[in-house]
Amino acid sequence: MPHDMLLTGQILGFERTPFGGGDPNDAARLSEAVLIRGGKIAALGRAADLRAEAPEAAQVDMGDALICAGFVDAHVHYPQTAMIASWGKRLRDWLETYTFPEELRFGDPAYAREIASRYFDLTLANGTTTCVSYCTIHPGSVTAFFEAAQARGVRAVAGKTCMDRNAPPDLCDTAQSGYDASKALIGAWHGVDRLSYAITPRFSPTSTRDQLAALGALWAEHPDCLMQTHLSEQTDEITWVKSLYPEARDYLDTYEAHGLLGARGLYGHAIHLEPRERDRLREVGAALVHCPTSNTFIGSGLFDMAARIAEGQRVGLATDTGGGSSFSMLRTMAAAYEIGQLTGTALHPAQLLWLATAGSAEALHMGGMIGNIAPGMEADLVALDLASTPAIAQRSARADDIWEALFPTIMMGDDRAVKQVWIAGRPA
Repeated sequence: MPHDMLLTGQILGFERTPFGGGDPNDAARLSEAVLIRGGKIAALGRAADLRAEAPEAAQVDMGDALICAGFVDAHVHYPQTAMIASWGKRLRDWLETYTFPEELRFGDPAYAREIASRYFDLTLANGTTTCVSYCTIHPGSVTAFFEAAQARGVRAVAGKTCMDRNAPPDLCDTAQSGYDASKALIGAWHGVDRLSYAITPRFSPTSTRDQLAALGALWAEHPDCLMQTHLSEQTDEITWVKSLYPEARDYLDTYEAHGLLGARGLYGHAIHLEPRERDRLREVGAALVHCPTSNTFIGSGLFDMAARIAEGQRVGLATDTGGGSSFSMLRTMAAAYEIGQLTGTALHPAQLLWLATAGSAEALHMGGMIGNIAPGMEADLVALDLASTPAIAQRSARADDIWEALFPTIMMGDDRAVKQVWIAGRPA
């Protein structure tokens, strides 16, 4: 297939954020066609005009499908793919019962490759074109993930999980070995093709002060890397952190005191934040990553999206598989809507789609590359069938505008709604 492609359908590109001032209905524009050249968006407009501009381009007509940027999943655990939807209790019980035993299996490189391949097959089928994953303690788990991403041409971020306490001995490294292995992986993978490295302390309870300090030093040496961790997911987790770090002002301070607070930090969950924590996260421009299906599945609490956006936080959206109960960002948007209702804010369909695409891309500092359909952006796209099931079809048929047509797919859709995915302009 030629690398130049003229794609027709309902092409949706955001012109501004649907949060803040202005009507969310007007945040995006529909175009008839998009011209893709060299794996990037070259132009949007009328189909006839773009055909005249690029008569040599392969023409792909998606009918009345909605074509938007591929979904960006800002917080996942690919090693938990096989144990998703395991009956759970609280976070610590779930880690000890399911997560740690499964992660021990990733000492086998063949198993890591199998699960990495399965993970990307599942997520691409659901329209996700970029993800940020925790791996396991094993460097080979990072290699397996990046090799699987590289083979598919996707943009991906990952890092070796570092833990040196409160985990099984075979899943613990040390402050020095965690630093050394992470540094070697940065050298091997960061910036290769479409791959990026994220320095990855799992969370404060599984790292000593020495390990957090070592990873903070590593981040200072490689400031263009992202750093991902967990923050204030559950109230009993916060109590645990306070017992382990009695000198800390709050949970965030366990990271801040060791050089692990910064603009390129991704803080998963961040539900139960203190005022000082919210102020500091906003001041440095860090990203909070909302994981709605995980928060309900493990009983963590309700993230107040409206309050965090209103106070100027940078927010991304994520499945958090396998604590999250779905690989689908459609289901994740639906859960975000439901949690918004419980916290007093009905998120508009434009806001939900923005969070799953441009919002998450901005959280990753990749807003200039992915997450939207605009000239110069990488052509990672998904075509959504807005009538993929009889229930959805009969509702969307009554819609008066694109957002009313899309909302039933957000609330009731799954992988059947994904008609086609393109990675850098090529069919996945």
